[in-house]
Amino acid sequence: MPERRKVVIVGSGPAGLTAAIYAARAQLEPLVIEGEPSSTSDQPGGQLMLTTEVENYPGFVDGVMGPELMGIMREQAIRFGAELRTAKVSRLDLSSTSPFPLWLTHADSDDPAIEADALIIATGARSLMLGCPNESRLVGYGVSTCATCDGFFFRDQHIAVAGGGDSALEEALFLTRFASKVTVVHRRDELRASKIMQERAFKNPKIDFLWDSVIVDILGDSKVSGIKVQHTTSSETFELAVSGLFVAIGHEPNSALLKGQLELESNGYIRTIGKSSRTSVDGVFACGDVQDDHYRQAVTSAGSGCVAAIDAEHWLEEHGE
Repeated sequence: MPERRKVVIVGSGPAGLTAAIYAARAQLEPLVIEGEPSSTSDQPGGQLMLTTEVENYPGFVDGVMGPELMGIMREQAIRFGAELRTAKVSRLDLSSTSPFPLWLTHADSDDPAIEADALIIATGARSLMLGCPNESRLVGYGVSTCATCDGFFFRDQHIAVAGGGDSALEEALFLTRFASKVTVVHRRDELRASKIMQERAFKNPKIDFLWDSVIVDILGDSKVSGIKVQHTTSSETFELAVSGLFVAIGHEPNSALLKGQLELESNGYIRTIGKSSRTSVDGVFACGDVQDDHYRQAVTSAGSGCVAAIDAEHWLEEHGE
């Protein structure tokens, strides 16, 4: 027989753990399926486990390391009675009403392992990366995917931004507040960004462009010291000395399991109703980066986790729990 739980939370980043804290304090004994260490898409702790210093999370005057912050949130959830299970959801069925069956990886049976009266999806999103050598090794040591998070560390330095869409130009424009120079590296000879964003970037004296160029390697031992760039038409390569690289080629929500089961936006993010965390399936809630394609900050993810837990609590009360 499947294990029956009042609240199951899938994901253990800031959204999932905040939902766990609130649900546990409401005496709902939540179960958090936190992911697996070997998984690149839904690892325990989410993207903050790949982040070094976080300086903009409230309450930490001197900043905090990303893994340390997630460890604190994890212990806080456990303190209030949440159970965390190191596993990955391999399948779920949202076609009928609550309770919702979930299958876990490495389960001994073909039957569902868990049934959830209320289900909170907090599986997050991942930044699309370039896939070049040394990229993953230097994430947090000069390679970043978030100018808002890390731009402050590059004051008066030369930074590169990879990409050509609105996100890349937004990152580049934001970084000019700190950097002495920002070079946008784009594989084509024209940008995909909106005209207004292009106009702003072209007018900014701190922003330069490398057209028809791709980054084929990132240089540096303990931190970024430069990038190796290849021209797409001539195949010639050269090195550009920069102390930081911001990759802004897009994000992808971890929502593959939910296709055909929940209403998704055209870009794959979960569609929620109004200001709530309610989804198209009654009793299923979504929070964090898997439903937020705009802000993508640890603090906004945590706030939406709080919303999801309260929504789930109220939903259970409405249904006699």
